[in-house]
Amino acid sequence: MTVFLIISSITILLLSYYLLQGLVCKLRNIPPSPFAFPIIGHLHHLKDPLHQTLYKITNKVGPVSFLHFGQRRILHVTSPSAAEECLRENDIVFANRPRLLTGAIFGYNWKTLIWAPYGNLWRNLRRISTIHIFSLHSLQLSSGIRSEEVMSLIHRISRELERENRTVHIGEALFEMSQKVMMRVLAEEGLKGEEAKRFRNVIEEIMRVEGSSTIVDVFPWLRYLGVKQRLWRRFRGLAEEKEKILDDLLEKNKCQGISSNRLQKAFIQVLLSLQKSEPEFYTDEMIKGLFQVLLLAGTDTSAGTIEWALSLLLNNPMVLKKAQYEIASQIGHDQLIEESDLSHLPYLRSIIYETLRLYPAAPLLIPHESSEKCVIAGYNIPRGTMLLVNVWAIHNNPNYWAEPEKFRPERFQGMEKDEEQMKYKFMPFGSGRRACPGEGMAMRMVGLTLGLLLQYFKWERPGPELVDMGVKNGLSMPKAQPLRARCQPNKSMAHLISQA
Repeated sequence: MTVFLIISSITILLLSYYLLQGLVCKLRNIPPSPFAFPIIGHLHHLKDPLHQTLYKITNKVGPVSFLHFGQRRILHVTSPSAAEECLRENDIVFANRPRLLTGAIFGYNWKTLIWAPYGNLWRNLRRISTIHIFSLHSLQLSSGIRSEEVMSLIHRISRELERENRTVHIGEALFEMSQKVMMRVLAEEGLKGEEAKRFRNVIEEIMRVEGSSTIVDVFPWLRYLGVKQRLWRRFRGLAEEKEKILDDLLEKNKCQGISSNRLQKAFIQVLLSLQKSEPEFYTDEMIKGLFQVLLLAGTDTSAGTIEWALSLLLNNPMVLKKAQYEIASQIGHDQLIEESDLSHLPYLRSIIYETLRLYPAAPLLIPHESSEKCVIAGYNIPRGTMLLVNVWAIHNNPNYWAEPEKFRPERFQGMEKDEEQMKYKFMPFGSGRRACPGEGMAMRMVGLTLGLLLQYFKWERPGPELVDMGVKNGLSMPKAQPLRARCQPNKSMAHLISQA
């Protein structure tokens, strides 16, 4: 009898809470929510991969939903129209970032390009990176570096084929190539050998945890119980290892001296020269923070997109043959693809777009936060609400894409004519003020690498089974199983590779 009364009481309390929650939502005109428990809110729903879980739990309440992760308010958006309201019409309102603990630990107390609040610091960091790394002029200056490293990748694969009976571990090779490219663009004296491998491991671990919420982020009162200090200690080893590598790298570049040839200055050298005239802004911490963000963003995302694209092509051999036919007909067998040729390879570009649709580098855009009250889809959104735009959900919604689960690059052919209409249905690089500034570099890097790999090698799966397309937990949607593939050189191209 006592057990029955306890269960009945709990049931009545939960039902009352649920009804009260619905009434409050209607009175305050905030977006609908699925069932939530007191105190923990919707935390009990969450499991990996987060972008898919969020889509499932909010699918019943609509494309704009209001969630509670503990005490933190979340606006979850899964439609192009709502995303447009957030990222264009209310762009300034949502230009801030939430102050997550991992952003403080790895982002120098929220002072990097990713985590800095909207204001003068962020604008200056954005301006510096755009001018010296991502502008058209800078991209043209760095094109030689990309070409050299992609050719080094081709030679590496060719050597590996001799040892591994035509099977290559392509995922690892792509990551190392992307890291070398970014390192050469960013630093005069880069990381090499074991130091580069060690930093790669650090990067992968930081990418896994940075941007994720900790228990202190959802229950701020726990910091008074010492939980925040324990979390600091948990991440301190990783942060200190990252810091030591960056300190050594900065010192090497200081000792190297600043090149007098402006065209050959690496990014870190530009910042060190500016440090002499404005030391109060161009501090060592600021330089390391900007370097870290650009290296993280430019390495894992490009390598991952190429790996996903090759995986999809191996599982869809007719698309692979069509891409190779386009390359052969447009470029021929007497020259290798260059970046300037990419505009003449629309099907290759469509393959990249379709890969980014199915496997966006950021399935959930890096969180935004509202700096004041606003209205989205007719609902009132309180100040201090974290915004999660579920790009993966938008890209895989049958309301916006026919047969979204299928790999069909043809759907993007002629997209340039409909670019404005497609803008918020397809957002692999985000949108608005906080959109990724590296889209131009990424498309060049991915296009050149994928194009040359398809031009020079004949590819096939290691066995009859399809390539595993499972996703591993992480901010950038990495593959669960690194790609292994069988390939052999295209004999008609061998003479060009040997000369490169």
